[in-house]
Amino acid sequence: MSISDKTKKSLEKIGLTSYEIKTYTSLLKGGELNASELSQNSGVPYSKIYEVLGTLEERGWIGSDDSRPTKYFAKSPSTALETSKQSLETEFSKNQNTILTELIPLYEKSGTSEKPDIWVISGIMNIVAKIMELVELCRTEVMIAVPQAGETIVKQALPKLRQLHDKGVDITILTSDKLDKESLNSISRVAKVKVKEGLFGGGIISDKRYVVILLGPDISSSSSSDVVAIWADHSGLAGFAREYFEYLLKDSVEVK
Repeated sequence: MSISDKTKKSLEKIGLTSYEIKTYTSLLKGGELNASELSQNSGVPYSKIYEVLGTLEERGWIGSDDSRPTKYFAKSPSTALETSKQSLETEFSKNQNTILTELIPLYEKSGTSEKPDIWVISGIMNIVAKIMELVELCRTEVMIAVPQAGETIVKQALPKLRQLHDKGVDITILTSDKLDKESLNSISRVAKVKVKEGLFGGGIISDKRYVVILLGPDISSSSSSDVVAIWADHSGLAGFAREYFEYLLKDSVEVK
């Protein structure tokens, strides 16, 4: 069974070898097969087929029955992916704890401290320019909180958001209930949009790493030069901002 190079590369990136991909896709096409039939259909050498089958079964990609000879069958791709994801997360968590337990004391003992790059930006035009830069650089996910009277930001960002949407970037926008309906309708075509009553402040989190946070005052009641924000290229700060963003999303209303 032939699959696209794009899908093959994605399977390799989540840990499957070339032999495992060939074996799994052969089962998707051929249904239940024994090891000899699989070797012939997939092109995987018979000397390797049992090792490959054992690994795939252990990882939850295939199953087998009690017949003689044993027959193997493919599990649903969605089920297999979810099993692999949970296994990887469990393994990462276990290794993370082992690493941190030993290395954090060494780091603290060294007396060094992390120096994240954090800058202060003043003036609404400078802040909007930085937000546009982060939107343009985004590759996988962008989360934007639009402040009150944020129509200017929405209008400037919309063309770039359309480009990201076409590229498959995950876009989530949280906005105040004061944003005009025209702006709401425009951004809801390219993003998941939720509205929160009384939303204060705003900002952007790009690719779980880059972040701009408006510190105030409210842009609706301030001169353009009074508005201040910070921006950082720091995954820790971006992670904290993302957790707060998701907290705000919980009691907001999605725009359909």
